[in-house]
Amino acid sequence: MIAHRTVDVDGVTVAYRESGPADGPVLLLLHGFPTASHQFTRLMDALHDTPYRLIAPDYPGFGRTETPPGFTYTFDRLADIVEGFTDALALDRFALYVFDFGAPVGLRLATRRPERVTGLIVQNGNAYDEGLSDAARQFAGLRRDVPGNEDRVRRLFTLEGTRFQYETGVADPALVSPDNWTLDVHYLGLPGRTDAQADLAFDYASNFAHYPAWQAWLRDSAVPVLVVWGAGDPFFTPAGAKAYLRDAPQAQVHVFEGAGHFALETHLDDIAPLIADFLPRL
Repeated sequence: MIAHRTVDVDGVTVAYRESGPADGPVLLLLHGFPTASHQFTRLMDALHDTPYRLIAPDYPGFGRTETPPGFTYTFDRLADIVEGFTDALALDRFALYVFDFGAPVGLRLATRRPERVTGLIVQNGNAYDEGLSDAARQFAGLRRDVPGNEDRVRRLFTLEGTRFQYETGVADPALVSPDNWTLDVHYLGLPGRTDAQADLAFDYASNFAHYPAWQAWLRDSAVPVLVVWGAGDPFFTPAGAKAYLRDAPQAQVHVFEGAGHFALETHLDDIAPLIADFLPRL
């Protein structure tokens, strides 16, 4: 059973999903763009037999989380709120599952509080230059003061732009539920959400300067690492998955042909058992 809760973090009402035993070890599930914690519902069901407490928050600007007027949408601030969220729930030790935006959020948290992180699961979450596709480099290179770039970024928040992210690179798009992008577009349409997402899009390039620190954390911490990756991701290439082996040579790396950016949508039956086998190592 999945419980749906909220907690106040510095004036932000953070919505989150939780399942598993209250006293179990914690797996913190950090979602990507343009979705929210609902992307993990099927995975949480699939992992119900593990002893883990599964917790998935919605970031500010996503899902059911509510922010006060004047909130600044940057990746640093998202990490601030997730860090405060772990404090509010007294999560002293946890493993991280990071996907897409979850990688820059979660890896910031790992470098700030390395003593808390017991392990890392990466699903199409980039931390290496070679993992950026040409399209991702071009998008991250957009500057807000250049005419036309604002409109270009905001096209990604439309129904067509959201569906593109789910279906591109997928061998059988019929396996991807339309409910996914329909719900995402609902949340994107809430007041102020497209402005928040545009702010984050133009801040995305700020993550690149953190890559060396995140890679150093991987080397120094030597935490167990599992990497699962959709090969057809239009943003993050399989080279980004294999790059984790450079700093975490003990990592397990699995690249799935026929899967796209949202690899869980089509390959849950392959990925969930890998996670279930990985968690006892922590």
